[in-house]
Amino acid sequence: MMRPPCLPLLYIALILIAAVSCRPSVETPGPQYAATPVRLNVSTYRFAVYPLYNPTKLFQVYQPLIDYLNKNLGNAQFTLEASRDYAAFEDKYGKREPDFLLPNAWQTLQAIQSGYHVIATAGEPSDFKGIFIVRKDSTIKQPADLKGKAISYPSATAFAACIMPQYWLYQNHIDIKRDIENHYVGSQESSIMNVYLKLTAVGATWPPPWRAFQVDHPQQANELKVLWETESLINNSVMARDDVPTDVQERIQTLLAGLDKTQEGKAILAGMETARFILAKDKDYDVVQVYVSRFEKDVRKVNEP
Repeated sequence: MMRPPCLPLLYIALILIAAVSCRPSVETPGPQYAATPVRLNVSTYRFAVYPLYNPTKLFQVYQPLIDYLNKNLGNAQFTLEASRDYAAFEDKYGKREPDFLLPNAWQTLQAIQSGYHVIATAGEPSDFKGIFIVRKDSTIKQPADLKGKAISYPSATAFAACIMPQYWLYQNHIDIKRDIENHYVGSQESSIMNVYLKLTAVGATWPPPWRAFQVDHPQQANELKVLWETESLINNSVMARDDVPTDVQERIQTLLAGLDKTQEGKAILAGMETARFILAKDKDYDVVQVYVSRFEKDVRKVNEP
């Protein structure tokens, strides 16, 4: 019969095992994970564009501009941000969330109050106007024919596609609160499609979305036409939040203003249905404040459809 080892030997073995198990382990280097990516001295800025198109279309149209800026900025990068509707976009700049904005003319006035400042205008003034879309077989010929009928708009705060058309109607003796039905349908494309689908008699929009609709939906566009248009006003703006470094703002201004000077830039502008970017400042939008004051006196409060 085999005898068990003596107790001292057992104690020595246990001490050796404990000593080995208590030694600090050596970890093999591997991938490192974090909640946010390492930026390596590159500042990232959010660029929010108002709901000119649905989010998918907006990314198709504006991502080439963001890619161009990122390629030429060096130590700063942009991410494009869409919003589900006008209210969501307006809530974002009210909370000062995006670093850069592309708002409409009325939203520009509101964003100034939240600490954003104009650095450029996105497009020619002559292109910023409201247009009224009808079916080609429409019996509407003059503003009086609208009485009792429905008109679609993207939003009550859409400047060229709602505020300006409604003021044009007022000037042509249509009381928008009594003579017609106003349908606020969420986007420029929806405003046009409502006419095609005969859900409304007239759809209000403005030239860039109408040109894009003709390209994207040629069959439907062939059954529609522009009936009337409003006067023109200063175009949409590009804005920077007041805490964005001045040198970054100036580099963005330079890149935007130079887009129409190169073939690559011209292609980007064509995709956005924008002729060029023009350097601008807050004071250039004083004309919008005058227009809004007149509109609110004669027609309705902008935020009260």
